[in-house]
Amino acid sequence: MRMPLPPASAAPRPSLGIRWTIGDVSPRGFEALRLSLWGVWRLFAEAARYAVVVNSVDLEEVLRRTGPVPDAVAWHPAHGLPAALAGRLDAGMAEGVAWKFAPPRLFPELAELSLDNDLILWDRPEAVRAWLDDPAGGPFVLAEDVVPAFGRFAPWCGPEPRNTGIRGLPAGFDLTAALASLLDAVPGPLASELDEQGLQVAALQRAGACRTVTLDEVSVCSPFWPHRAELGRCGAHFVGLNARHIPWSYHDRPATEVRSEHWEAHRPTLYRLVGLDAPAV
Repeated sequence: MRMPLPPASAAPRPSLGIRWTIGDVSPRGFEALRLSLWGVWRLFAEAARYAVVVNSVDLEEVLRRTGPVPDAVAWHPAHGLPAALAGRLDAGMAEGVAWKFAPPRLFPELAELSLDNDLILWDRPEAVRAWLDDPAGGPFVLAEDVVPAFGRFAPWCGPEPRNTGIRGLPAGFDLTAALASLLDAVPGPLASELDEQGLQVAALQRAGACRTVTLDEVSVCSPFWPHRAELGRCGAHFVGLNARHIPWSYHDRPATEVRSEHWEAHRPTLYRLVGLDAPAV
């Protein structure tokens, strides 16, 4: 029996899932998430599925703080931290260590792109294009960083600076098993965000080739050296934006004030690049 063809107007089934993680961050961190969601929606539209995993804050409060986003975005409470990781967390989990692993994968049957909430894209980096378009292009995607920052996993990460603000996994890849295998080989707790990043970078590099989103494409963007003050061609990762207060000075000025000025200077351009009207000040 011949099966009927789908309607000509039917959208193709998405082969990509895109996820974000958000906790109790600063107001600008939530604004960055809104811009990130709209920017990625403009790039992929119905070709992807979208989800935000929420921790440490009531879900309704997160929706209020984030503001209007594309209807396609699903919101989930954080859950499913693997036992292999739960037993390895430092008691002071204040830095948000391991929230990106709760759950480790949200779209296991799809290629999965994980983005930090403060990373805003308005064009597709070449590494992401190749990862999606060419099965031989490499199984993973990571971002370039300005300096290596891998915590106690530095000996297993190699010399090249990498950042997990962008992390691409192929469909079917068992991230939990990859992380657990490395943790078995490297005893000790996860005590910082650097440990979390180093764990991911080392686990992926052990498992296969990684394509890299360059700093020229997506800058690690802040006013503090060695970060880049300017936007990249395809996006910008506004590191430090989630913090409500930065407890040090920069060139004899409060770092929190310097960080705020940097964001405000780029803010109108960011809204334009993701296709939104900037709200009135």
